[in-house]
Amino acid sequence: MPKKPKKAPRLPQQPIDRLVGPLRRFLNIEASSGVVLMFCTLVAVVAANSPLSEWYLGLWNTEIGFSFADFEFRHSLKHWINDGLMAIFFFVIGLEVRREVVLGELRDLRQAALPIAAAVGGMVVPAGIYMAMHVGQPSMRGWGVPMATDIAFVVGCLAILGPRVPHNLRILLLSLAIVDDIGAIVVIAIGYTSDLDLSWLVVASVGIVIVHLLMRVGVRRIPVYCAVAAWVWFAVHESGVHATLAGVMLGLMTPARAYLSAGAFRKLLRRVGKIFEGDGWESRRHRADTVRSMQNVTRETISPLEYLETTLHPWTSFVIMPLFALANAGVPLQLTDLNHPIAIAIVVGLVLGKPLGIVLFSWLAIQIGVARLPGDLNWKMLSAAGFLAGIGFTMSLFIAGLAFGEQGLDTAKVGVLAGSAIAVTLGMGLLWRTLPKPVERL
Repeated sequence: MPKKPKKAPRLPQQPIDRLVGPLRRFLNIEASSGVVLMFCTLVAVVAANSPLSEWYLGLWNTEIGFSFADFEFRHSLKHWINDGLMAIFFFVIGLEVRREVVLGELRDLRQAALPIAAAVGGMVVPAGIYMAMHVGQPSMRGWGVPMATDIAFVVGCLAILGPRVPHNLRILLLSLAIVDDIGAIVVIAIGYTSDLDLSWLVVASVGIVIVHLLMRVGVRRIPVYCAVAAWVWFAVHESGVHATLAGVMLGLMTPARAYLSAGAFRKLLRRVGKIFEGDGWESRRHRADTVRSMQNVTRETISPLEYLETTLHPWTSFVIMPLFALANAGVPLQLTDLNHPIAIAIVVGLVLGKPLGIVLFSWLAIQIGVARLPGDLNWKMLSAAGFLAGIGFTMSLFIAGLAFGEQGLDTAKVGVLAGSAIAVTLGMGLLWRTLPKPVERL
């Protein structure tokens, strides 16, 4: 039997660890981010339909910014979240996409063919349904809203179903969501960008070139990259392209390989061990510099991509996305909105278009021989998973804000919330009935 990997050494436990420990364990549960996101969504919806509605909705319109001489940069709190903090969220998406393409399930085109086909179908068919229902109308601009899949909710649902979910189905859905994110990025860049300022795009391009040069010459200091990233973000923001795309570009550029090999690190560890042998460490000069050097060397044993993704993922899952939900999911609910053509088209796109597109394009990919259905999956499972992929939420709300602005946005939000709620109910119900029952232990 293979030996179990040794656990990493831990520091002696302190009293505060007894308080922080349960929270840390909660944050490490796969479904936790989905739970937090759902809670914040409910808070936003309840607050927007309570006596505090006017205060709550007005809070996100509070102007925040700074001025310097004749230059002024002020925007609403909601704008800072949607264009600023969400750029970090999109940076993490860029990291995930690069990891999957370089190291993950998408690196092998043959293996990636099925999730790519399913994702394309899950975007094209809902968009086509929406456009067909609004052809020739100004509201057709919302065609991108029902295309998205919310990976946080999907992961949370899969975690709730637990070991009943076959490994290949889990991989298929997660890969599909990653490809879906790529599609959403393309949709935002092409479909919802106008009034381009080429001079600011040139400034942003210079920043991207500087990032590339910094990596080529071996700069490792994260604050340096943060400063250039802020430059790129500001330039993209002023160019007319949505500022979050700056995060995607920088994420895709992040190196996916470690700078220091495992063999070289082992040699360094042996050298470090000799430093601590005997009584020499206590009398050694410049110990702080030595410790700092060891910290830097340790960090180099994993890739910048892995380090940044691991560091930022809790912040995006438990801070940025919940804030986005609080700022964007709050909508005064009116029954008339459910009968509005915009809401109906979004619901139909998410609930029916998603599973139809996923199954249809998967079937076509298998029939023409570019993909195959894994042995532990069947069409019933794939169809049920297709309904689960209709949970649009974060990306759908984000694109709705770009598509409609203030006019028609509340109606689109109602459609997204209703469609996502129906999708999660159908998806979980069908998966619960379709997936193999857990084996009872005697």
